[in-house]
Amino acid sequence: MPRMLDVSDDVRAEIGDEEADRLLAGDHAPGSYDCTSCRTPGDTDREHTSTVLFVGDETAVLAFAHAGCLPSQVVRVSDEQLQGAVRQAGALQEPDRAPTVPGPSAGDSGVRKAAPEQAVLGVTSGLVLISGELHAAIVVEPTSAIARPGSTGPGDEFLPLLVEQGFQPVTDLNQAPPMLHGWSVLLAMGQLHAVLQPGAGGGAPVAWWQAHRPLQATDGWRTAANKNQQVLMFAAPVGSIGRQPREDLLRGALDRAAANGVLVGAALPLAGI
Repeated sequence: MPRMLDVSDDVRAEIGDEEADRLLAGDHAPGSYDCTSCRTPGDTDREHTSTVLFVGDETAVLAFAHAGCLPSQVVRVSDEQLQGAVRQAGALQEPDRAPTVPGPSAGDSGVRKAAPEQAVLGVTSGLVLISGELHAAIVVEPTSAIARPGSTGPGDEFLPLLVEQGFQPVTDLNQAPPMLHGWSVLLAMGQLHAVLQPGAGGGAPVAWWQAHRPLQATDGWRTAANKNQQVLMFAAPVGSIGRQPREDLLRGALDRAAANGVLVGAALPLAGI
């Protein structure tokens, strides 16, 4: 009987007391599982285990994670993301096509309104070397200026808006930016699906950015992310970074943006399915 399962109050509120009690009694909890974060085996009879409930618009999926990887929590995602992850878990999707040359991957996703047009957030994943250690990172750069909600002016408020959310200016990359609690990076079956931010009024996390199609992460990127249990997120205004085909070029672009005072960053914990 699983005695080491954690069901948080938020998860209990979503699934109900009866179902939560069944889980704790071992009726519906698996003996063994693949951790939703690090993807390695776990055992509810022998290890502290968290229940993680992914909730879409009309669908919910209950997953399990090592307590050391993720706390028990509710994560809000779109139904498209949730169903895609479930299809992939059931091997119903086409196999992923691995890149011929290891390196950063990129995607344009997550529409954010700007004036007078809409800006798309370009998201690139790659490994960044800081103080002799490789860190999994994502770099966010919009395709045009980001206006403050309600504003019709021509100014770019992308970085000020992120600073107001807790992101810190990055002047060099000799040390990792500090952890930003409440935000997280959603990995689903080894792919990058979304960046989550705190919900309104302290509610469940919601998507700040989400991929139209999940971005494939390299083995090295996933290994670094799972080792540190976090992903570094860097953000810069349009035109500051550009599309860089190699990680050394990406690092050079980040260094230039930092030197020019147009880079912010934070360490975001992992969420997963």
